[in-house]
Amino acid sequence: MEAQNESSNNPEEHIEATSTSNTETDSVQFESRLDLSKLQENVLKIKHEIGKVIVGQHDMIDMLIASLLAKGHSLIEGVPGVAKTVSAKLLAKSLAVGFSRIQFTPDLMPSDILGTSVFNLKTSEFDFKHGPIFSNMILIDEINRAPAKTQAALFEVMEEHQITIDGHQYNLDAPFMVLATQNPIEQEGTYRLPEAQLDRFLFKIDVDYPNLEEEISIITREHELKEKEKTDTIESFLTAQQINEYQNLVTQVLVEEHLLKYIAQLIVATRNNQFLYLGASPRASIAILKASKAFAAMEGRDFVTPEDVKRSAIPVLHHRVIVTPEREMEGVTSKDVIKQIIETVEIPR
Repeated sequence: MEAQNESSNNPEEHIEATSTSNTETDSVQFESRLDLSKLQENVLKIKHEIGKVIVGQHDMIDMLIASLLAKGHSLIEGVPGVAKTVSAKLLAKSLAVGFSRIQFTPDLMPSDILGTSVFNLKTSEFDFKHGPIFSNMILIDEINRAPAKTQAALFEVMEEHQITIDGHQYNLDAPFMVLATQNPIEQEGTYRLPEAQLDRFLFKIDVDYPNLEEEISIITREHELKEKEKTDTIESFLTAQQINEYQNLVTQVLVEEHLLKYIAQLIVATRNNQFLYLGASPRASIAILKASKAFAAMEGRDFVTPEDVKRSAIPVLHHRVIVTPEREMEGVTSKDVIKQIIETVEIPR
C-alpha cells in the first residue's frame, strides 16, 4: 500500500519519465542515418585551404568539391586570368593524392597522354610506359586546343577509368578526376569539344569576373605576398582512402521516389522543348542524381531536397543541350532554356 501511495503522490516523476522517454524516441526518429560530420568538416577545411589564395568564386569551389564527391569530372570555362587553373591546382594540392598536369596543344598525340609501348632490348619485349593520365587528379589546361584524335583518347578513361592499348586493359587507381579548363573567347587554334566528350563532364562551371570588393582583395593579397608563392601555405590532408570512403558514403544519401520522378521530368522536358535542338541523355539524369547527393552530403544531410536538384540542374545540363539555330540567333542560351524548364516543371512536395 505504501508503494502505491508513493507512486500516486509523485506525479511529477511520472511526467518527467514520460518526457524523457518521448525525447529519446524523437532523437531516434530524427537521427541521421549516415554520419556525415567528418565529411562536412573536411569539406569546410578544403574551402578554407583554397580560400587562402582564391577570393570569392564560392559556387565554383562548391561544384569542384561536389564533383570530387560524386566521382565526376568538371570543365571550367572562363576568360584568361580568372583563376581557373589555379583553383584546380589548389584543390589538387589540398588532397594528399597523385596530381598530373597536361598542357593541351595542337600537336599533342594520344600517346602523349595515355602512354606508349617501348621495345626493351634486354627482354626483346615491349614494355608499356605509363602516360600522365595515370594519376588521381588530372588537370588538363586549355583542353580545346588539342585535335579530335587526341580528344577521343579521353573518352574511355573519363567514363570507365581505364585505357586499352595494344589489346591490354590498364585500370586507373581511385579516386580519378579530370579537371579541364578552356577559354570561351579565343577561337583561333582551338577545336570544339565533341558532344560525346562534353557529356562525360559532370559539371560545366562558368567562371565570371570578380566584383569590385573582390578585385581589391585580390590586389591587396598579391601585394602582401611579396616574394612568397601563393600555394606555399596550402596543406595536403585528405588521403585517397578517405576520399574513396566519402564517395561511397555519398552514394548512400537517400533520394525519395518523387524526387527521382522530378529529375526524370526535368530531363524529358529538355527533349520536348521547342527551343532545344538536342535534349539531355539518361547520363544527364544520372549526373543530376549524383550531384544532388553530393550537395546534400556537403551540407550534412543524408537526404536530397528539391533545392539540391535545382542547384544541380544548370551546371549539369547547360553543356549537354543545344539551342536551335533560330533561337541562338535571337540570343537565347542553353541556361535560359534550362531556367525556364525548372520554373515550368512542378516541384514535388
